[in-house]
Amino acid sequence: MRIEKVSNYIGAEIHDVSIRDIRVPEVRDRVLHALHENELLIFKGLDISPGEQVELARVIGEPVPFVMSQYRHPEHPEIMISSNEVVNGKAYGVPRVGNFWHQDSSYTDNPTTYTLLHGINIPRWSGDTLFSSAGNVYDRLSQHWKDKISGRDAVHTVRKRFKIRPEHAGYSITELMKKADELHPPVTHPLVKIDPYTKLPYLYGAKDYLDYVIGFDANENQEFLNLVEELVTDPGHGYRHKWTKGDLLLWKTETAYHAVTDVEDNQSRTVHRVAVK
Repeated sequence: MRIEKVSNYIGAEIHDVSIRDIRVPEVRDRVLHALHENELLIFKGLDISPGEQVELARVIGEPVPFVMSQYRHPEHPEIMISSNEVVNGKAYGVPRVGNFWHQDSSYTDNPTTYTLLHGINIPRWSGDTLFSSAGNVYDRLSQHWKDKISGRDAVHTVRKRFKIRPEHAGYSITELMKKADELHPPVTHPLVKIDPYTKLPYLYGAKDYLDYVIGFDANENQEFLNLVEELVTDPGHGYRHKWTKGDLLLWKTETAYHAVTDVEDNQSRTVHRVAVK
């Protein structure tokens, strides 16, 4: 197995390893070690079925059905379909998923450990995925801000990114926010966490899921969210993955900030996502 870093801050491509190889405990352990060291792993051009993706997820942990059931694969509930395609007049999956910087499912009280994303139908020129390291973001905070957020908790919510469904037609914005909180109640997480593998601190929270820092006033909160957004989105400290069909990406849910770029008009994009505990 050969490991090739794709940036100075996050991500590595894995060479000379097949899905079958990863079933071997020794190889699986080497892959997971590489993941903890690099936060994101890239396997190029894997021709695997949805069932094989779920099987791979079981090798590294326990697949967890996506929290929003309406977006699950019909045969494999562990898979969430992100797609702008229409099949037989019906949406194949949910479009515009993850088109903002976030850490997966931080709005839940017990986020999963890993995310496994497989490229099924990939546009040639758009729909890239951007990554940034939460550890590196924390490192780039000034000492003033590190001291200011030390020991603080923050409230996370899906409210800003709640997907409106047909049954919500006619709802006011206030009613939509209330519905979002009913379906996915706000949760509290430490703002700074320690990676159990590297023993290094990382920032937990992104602008679109992080509602507010407990103990900050409105001005402090907005200033901090703007700063985090500036650090996370800095292209000089991240990695841009340009997809090809069959690419399989595996990342650490809490430490890998990510966002997908816009898909060009009249271009199809479908990826299959599995969350793993």
